[in-house]
Amino acid sequence: MILLESHNYIIQNTLADKLQKPTSLDVQFVDFDSVRFHLSTPERKTCLLLSMSIRCWDELVKYGVNDVLQRVYGDRVSPQPEPEYNVSLVLDLEQFPSEGEEREALIKSISLLKRNALAAPFELAFSAQKELAASGTGQGELLAVHYRDEEAIYVQASADRVTVIFSTMFREETDRIFGKLFLQEFVDARRLPTIQSAPQVLYTTRDPPLELSHIPNLIQTDDVGYVTFILFPRHFVNPIVAESTISHIQNFRDYLHYHIKCSKAYMHSRMRHRVSEFQKVLNRAKTEVAVVDKKTASGRTLVR
Repeated sequence: MILLESHNYIIQNTLADKLQKPTSLDVQFVDFDSVRFHLSTPERKTCLLLSMSIRCWDELVKYGVNDVLQRVYGDRVSPQPEPEYNVSLVLDLEQFPSEGEEREALIKSISLLKRNALAAPFELAFSAQKELAASGTGQGELLAVHYRDEEAIYVQASADRVTVIFSTMFREETDRIFGKLFLQEFVDARRLPTIQSAPQVLYTTRDPPLELSHIPNLIQTDDVGYVTFILFPRHFVNPIVAESTISHIQNFRDYLHYHIKCSKAYMHSRMRHRVSEFQKVLNRAKTEVAVVDKKTASGRTLVR
């Protein structure tokens, strides 16, 4: 099983190819969580337009996504996004740095468009935690990001921590069993002395955590699980550590369900292999019927 990265490989590889040989382009593709992208050359071959549509854009706007994207991409953010999309970046290939680490860093940054947009509520919560820590008391606003149908991320700052809650839907009973096993490993793994600095993880089904008890119309069935991460200042005070924390925690839901699917595929392959071995044993256990020629009194063989 591979480690899921935060950046989009299609954006990264396409930009790298077009910088080597600019050509006309018009491609649409989808990332995790049904995030849609459109990469095209509407005017000339050396000017790309990258557009993104994400379900929770209106919520992200309230949490300062425009400021985050403006800080990261500057004047590359188009003042008027492409129709049916939430944000667009204008990428003039002629203004890209020459080959080297600076160009690679810029390409990687552009391929992190989705990650940087979803970073807005986390950065807002980290800033709120610093203010609450200075005052010593209080609790910040509960930031809700409904990034999927029937699933959401909730982020809330307090004086000594930032709480991140994922609500995830398990459509099948086997998914629910595998998910419970994986999440229990998250809880148990923190007991190891080598990862004591990891965030605390809590897992519940059906009943939401107390932080969400005031939210109306929450789905309360056995198909819904709630995963709570407790982030302490050591996880986000340092800007570099904070970026890594945001990148890893954003991928949690996709990584969990990816592991569930890989585990089911592995179990099915082992089951097929075991059935094949049993069939070989049964085939070897079959008794062969001896063929005996019967002859008449005159010595002729009977033909059946």
